[in-house]
Amino acid sequence: MAKDLDELLDEVESKFCRPDPLRLGMVEQPRGTQSSDRSRADAKENLRLTDTFKKAEDLDSLINEIFEEPNFDKKPFKLKSKSSGNTSVKASIQGLGKSCSPVYLGGSTAPCGIGTNISQRACDHLRCIACDFWIVSYDDYMWDKSCNYLFFRNNMPEFHKLKTKLVKKAGARAYACQCSWRTVEELTDLQTDHQLRWVCGKH
Repeated sequence: MAKDLDELLDEVESKFCRPDPLRLGMVEQPRGTQSSDRSRADAKENLRLTDTFKKAEDLDSLINEIFEEPNFDKKPFKLKSKSSGNTSVKASIQGLGKSCSPVYLGGSTAPCGIGTNISQRACDHLRCIACDFWIVSYDDYMWDKSCNYLFFRNNMPEFHKLKTKLVKKAGARAYACQCSWRTVEELTDLQTDHQLRWVCGKH
């Protein structure tokens, strides 16, 4: 009786709960001996486990693909040495993928690079999270007092249009995105200006 009940439950489960992968596209055949039932149950279980592992591997590969960063910017690039004229020097980028902490703005005399508490440098990879534009900066310039939001909204990031509102000033650096602009003369922590929505876009 227990055997008949098990067969009945298997039949109901295969017809109504989930399709039997071994029977897809086949006409139902009469049941054989107990050993063939056991082998079919083992085959179903193996097939189910294989599908589960494939799905888990696919999910893992998708997650890894999302978190991987492209490698195209990790190549060393050439810097031109000012002292040796046109000779190019290979230099590897130190601290690839690092952010400034804290983020500094600075005048044209402030060195650019990754800013830290120890090495205070003006960040030259700023991005605005309000307008999603990269921040441009111009050494030895300041913004004219007549600048307004619409000017930057219509003219960013084209220098030939922006230069109409740039005024020469030694030691200053003019920063702008599409929605904000600043003229900075001394090294300044970006956190002190609460209106700016600028962050380090990683080096």
